[in-house]
Amino acid sequence: MTKLGITLPSFRDTAEPAVEVARAADAAGLDGVFVYDHLFRRGADGTRRPAIEMFALLGAIAAETSHVAIGSLVARVSLRPVAMLAHGFDTVARIAGAERVLATLGAGDRQSAEENESFGLPFGTMTERVGTLRAAVLEGRDRGYPVWVGGDAAVVRSLAAEDADGWNSWGTSLDDFASRAAPMVGGARRSPFTLSWGGLVVLGDDDGAAHAKAERLHAGRGAIVGGPEHVAAALQGYADQGAEWLIVGPVDSSDPENAVLLAERVAPLLS
Repeated sequence: MTKLGITLPSFRDTAEPAVEVARAADAAGLDGVFVYDHLFRRGADGTRRPAIEMFALLGAIAAETSHVAIGSLVARVSLRPVAMLAHGFDTVARIAGAERVLATLGAGDRQSAEENESFGLPFGTMTERVGTLRAAVLEGRDRGYPVWVGGDAAVVRSLAAEDADGWNSWGTSLDDFASRAAPMVGGARRSPFTLSWGGLVVLGDDDGAAHAKAERLHAGRGAIVGGPEHVAAALQGYADQGAEWLIVGPVDSSDPENAVLLAERVAPLLS
C-alpha cells in the first residue's frame, strides 16, 4: 500500500503552525510528516524568512504525536558534523520510537550555498559534499531506522543505490522519475530499498477551489493543482513507477485542513 506524507511549515518564527499540522495529520491517520532543514529562506520579495531548526522541530513533533512517521526532507550534511547528525536522529528515535523515524539526508545544492556562507559554514564542492553525504549515510544507517538519500544528481542517485535504504526525488516530472526509478531499484544493494517522491501541491475541496487558491497564492507552474481526485491521479502515476512514499508539500503549508483532505479523500484513492 502506498504511504502518504505531508511537509510541515518550517519557515515561521514559531513552531506552533507545524505542530498543528502534525497533530491534524496524526489524528486523521496520515502516514508521515516531514521537516525541511534550512537556516533561513528568501521570500518572493528577497527578504529573509526565519526557519525553525530541524531537530528542535522533529523533537516537538515527536512529543506531540503518537502514530505518524516523522522524517527529514532532507537533512543537509553540510550543516552539522556527521556524528552530531546521527546523534540527532538517535535522539528523535528515543523520543518517538525508532519505528517512526525516517532519516533522509542530502548534499545540498547551489541554492542552499548562501545559507552556509551567511553563517560562516563551508559549503564545499559537489565532490566534497557527496563525500560527506556518503560518510553520513554510513554513520547513520543500521541504527534501527531507515536512512534515505534525497537528490537527483547522477552521483547522488548512485550513492543512494550503493549505500542507503531508500531514495527521494523532489519535484521531478513523472517521466523523469520513471526513467530514474527502475535503475535505482535494479542497482540497490540493500533490501528493502524504498523509492519516494515529493513535490509541491495546491489541494482544494474540488478543482475550482484548488485553482482559485493557486492563483491567490501565486503557486508556481511545477505544483500539482486540483481537488482530491485530480491530486490522487497525479500521485498515483508516481506510485505506478515504484514510489512507495508520496510526500505532499502544500503551498499553503500552515493549513491543517490539507492533512485532513489528504488522509480522508486522497489516500483512499491510492493503491
